[in-house]
Amino acid sequence: MLVVPEKKKWYFNTSFLVLAFVSVGPFALPLVWWHPRLSTGAKIVITVIALAVTYALSILLIKSINSVTAYYSLLSKW
Repeated sequence: MLVVPEKKKWYFNTSFLVLAFVSVGPFALPLVWWHPRLSTGAKIVITVIALAVTYALSILLIKSINSVTAYYSLLSKW
């Protein structure tokens, strides 16, 4: 009897996971949690890192928007 190994799904490739995180951020976390070869510890670490990066980028975005708003409010006073 010939046993055919199960082919890995294309969306579980490391390159696709990295691309998903770069393009949609934490919305790619379900792909990590559905990944059959990752341990629970690895999934938790990846989730914490993704959420921390998302939080840091959100804070940076808010500060940038406030800075641009302050700059344009100064320009409008002229």
